[in-house]
Amino acid sequence: MPQKGYEVMKYVVILGDGMADEPVEELNGETPLEAAVTPMMDKIAAMSEIGLASMIPEGMKPGSDTANLAVLGYNPEKYYTGRSPLEALSIGVPMEDTDIAIRCNIVTVSDDDLPYEEKTIIDHSSGEISTAEAAELIKAIKDEFEDEEYQFYAGISYRHLTIWKNGYVAELTPPHDILGKVIGDYLPGCDRLRYFMKRSYEVLNNHPVNIARAEKGLNKANSIWFWGAGTKPALDSFEGRYHKKGAMISAVDLLKGIAVGTDMVNIDVKGADGTLETNYEGKAQACTDALLKDGFDFVYVHLEAPDEMGHQGSIERKIKAIQYLDERIIKPVFETLSSSGEAFRMLVLPDHPTPIRVRTHTANPVPYMLYDSADVKHVNIHYCEKDAEKTGKYFKEGYRLMEYFLR
Repeated sequence: MPQKGYEVMKYVVILGDGMADEPVEELNGETPLEAAVTPMMDKIAAMSEIGLASMIPEGMKPGSDTANLAVLGYNPEKYYTGRSPLEALSIGVPMEDTDIAIRCNIVTVSDDDLPYEEKTIIDHSSGEISTAEAAELIKAIKDEFEDEEYQFYAGISYRHLTIWKNGYVAELTPPHDILGKVIGDYLPGCDRLRYFMKRSYEVLNNHPVNIARAEKGLNKANSIWFWGAGTKPALDSFEGRYHKKGAMISAVDLLKGIAVGTDMVNIDVKGADGTLETNYEGKAQACTDALLKDGFDFVYVHLEAPDEMGHQGSIERKIKAIQYLDERIIKPVFETLSSSGEAFRMLVLPDHPTPIRVRTHTANPVPYMLYDSADVKHVNIHYCEKDAEKTGKYFKEGYRLMEYFLR
């Protein structure tokens, strides 16, 4: 039975990570969201509330960690303790209060004769390396470096984890913020972490996995990169807060970790891998099954691909990711829920922009689209950054949007 004072309603958030952008000259001044062919979003927008929300509190760094906490209704200024501790929850790594969790990316740095400090970072994701390949490389890193103070854990694709016993929250630079730059000025101040990164190039560059990748014309995954240090998180229950039984559908450890921390259920989808070729149809099916068959009130569907394409600086592939989201997730979810007879609300939005121009995250407000089957609008509007700004609807404290959505 629903909680007293709450109507019977199904809720779905469909989040295109990094989907928002800036006007792009090659697109005649349109953003990728404007330029993409999105007939389903256009249809829903004409029946929805459109507005803007700032998910990054002033003074905080723009990231998927802070932003997705805000989208779920958790004020990052209160709840954020670092990105990596949330990923530790997903991987199932127990943390002590004195532990520091650190993201350990496998990245591509230039394969040349220059000293490590003079190399350039080419790719923060090592060409979206497969999880199986990455597991072999992380094993080599574990064999070389692991001791009682530092432990290494394999994650998904290029995203992995280090636990530093009795460490401290070191200032570390995200690799996607310095693509194309010489790395020397961005290496850790901590001598041990710096040594691990420098030595990792010697361990990984000629590893059999990377020799095989080079022969195929793929980027080598030839260095580890530390960033996102933080302490053990303390989140409270989503269901306790909102009286909704919630589920998370994502391929990314960060989102899965947020779900674990907020007592939501993680629904794993075979073939969901955080890339442009992820299993869109599987995610859509899992979403509607959770809402219509499995008793969930709220489902959060996270798509990583637009963010990855923004980091790659690929206009064409970012537009493709948005079009896939429209056709292969939003359309089947909307149509299935509409035909079910259940009342539902759908919220479509990014967590933050990842503009093609800068190839990293910014803190600008993001456009949201809120559809309510019990309160259908009739407006002449499109879902994009420009039209969202014109409506005048704005959540300066973006974390309050979730409470408004679930009102």
